[in-house]
Amino acid sequence: MVIQEVQQFAESRTRARAYLCYLFSRNIPSHLPNPNIAEIKKSLNKIVNEVDDFEALYILDDKGMQVTNNITNKKSREGGKEKNRSSKSYFYRSVEEKRCVLTDPYPSALTNELTVTASYPIYNDKNELRYVVCIDISLKDIVKIAQPSSLQSIFGNFTKITYSLFSFALLAIAFLLFFNSIANLMTHSFFSAIRDIDMMFKSTILLTLSLAIFDLVKTIFEEEVLGKNKKDEAHDIHKTMVRFLGSIVIALAIEALMLVFKFAITDPENMLSAIYLILGVSALLISLAIYVKMVSVKK
Repeated sequence: MVIQEVQQFAESRTRARAYLCYLFSRNIPSHLPNPNIAEIKKSLNKIVNEVDDFEALYILDDKGMQVTNNITNKKSREGGKEKNRSSKSYFYRSVEEKRCVLTDPYPSALTNELTVTASYPIYNDKNELRYVVCIDISLKDIVKIAQPSSLQSIFGNFTKITYSLFSFALLAIAFLLFFNSIANLMTHSFFSAIRDIDMMFKSTILLTLSLAIFDLVKTIFEEEVLGKNKKDEAHDIHKTMVRFLGSIVIALAIEALMLVFKFAITDPENMLSAIYLILGVSALLISLAIYVKMVSVKK
C-alpha cells in the first residue's frame, strides 16, 4: 500500500504542489511591508478551515527556528516552538529557490508515518526573508487531495485495460512464433534438421521475431499497465527501441542470407532481389547506428 501511495504521489506531485502553494499565496502574500507572526497566524487559520486533513501548520524564522507552536487539530501534535528546522529540506529549499516548494515523502516525527511538507517563504518590502510558513500533510491524505477526477480515473483505467489487451495479444503472437519454430525443428530428425539449412534459417527468423515481440510486450506492460517508474526512463526507452529494432534487423539479415544461398543454388537470375534486400538491411543498420550515436551524444 505504501509503495502504491508513493507511486500515486509521484504521478500527482505537480497537482499537489500547485494546490498547496495556491492556498499559501491566496491567503498570505509572499511580500509584506512589515510581516509579523500575529497576522500570518490569522492567515493560517483560514487555511485550516479549507484543509480538513493535515498534521500541522507552523512558522519558521529566517534562520530556520520554529517561532510558533504547531497549529493542529490534535492535542498530541501541539508544541514544536523553538525547534531548529534549518537542516530540513523544506526550509533550505524554499530559501534557496525563493518560492513555494513541496518535499518528497519522509517519516513524520509527529505521526511516524510518511508525510510531505509544503513551505512558503515570506519577504518584507526590502526583499529580505523574514519567515517560512510550513504545512505537513500525510502521504495518504495528499494523494487523496491531488488524485485525478473521476473522468481522468476512468480514462486511465480504460487505457490500462487497452494496453493489457494489446500486450496479451502480442504475447500470444510471440508464443505462436516460438512454438511454430520449435515445431519446424521437431518434425525433422536431428540429422535431417542439420542438413536442411533453409528450415534452420526460417526457425531462426521466427525465434528472433518472437524474442523482439516479447521484449516489446514486456516494456509496454511494465510501463503502461504496472506504471513501473524507472530511474532513467528516457535511457530505458532508447534501450528498448534499440533492442527491438536490432532484432528486426537481425531477422531481415538472416532472411537476406537465406535468399542469397537459395538463389545461388536454384535460381541465380533472381540474385538481384537478394542484393536489394541486403542493401535495405544495410540502410537500416546504418540508420540504427546513427540513432544510437545521437542518443549517446545527448546523454
